[in-house]
Amino acid sequence: MFDTILIPTDGSEYARAAAQKGLELAQTHSARVHIVSVADAGPLGDIRLPGDASSAEDAMSGRATEYVEEIAEKAQEHDIEVTTAVRTGSPGKQILEAADEVDADVIVMGTRGRGGVHRMAVGSVTDHVIRFGDIPVFVANSGSEQ
Repeated sequence: MFDTILIPTDGSEYARAAAQKGLELAQTHSARVHIVSVADAGPLGDIRLPGDASSAEDAMSGRATEYVEEIAEKAQEHDIEVTTAVRTGSPGKQILEAADEVDADVIVMGTRGRGGVHRMAVGSVTDHVIRFGDIPVFVANSGSEQ
């Protein structure tokens, strides 16, 4: 049923819980997994950080790389074929573009992420992906309140 599963991550507890569900789904269907994280520094992207020559966008890209590598390691431990990507820009838009590029059959993501605005049911990025995407979205809840 599923050949390619896209798992977006921002390193949050919700994203980690969703990644676990996505990996379980991949095992069940012998599917490939594509893990993506989006570094969204917004208008602060070019600002240089104190005591460091890197920009805010560079720092966020570094963290995004850590997030995808963490999940990729778990996938490899379970012999799941995995690819990763770190993108920059608007998270919702970039997740949908990544899903299209890898021809994903389903997106598995958390109800919320690291964003400051929490909606009652889902976060704004998840909401965007659900509303504007044209493939199924499996939304996993970590089961804990934040």
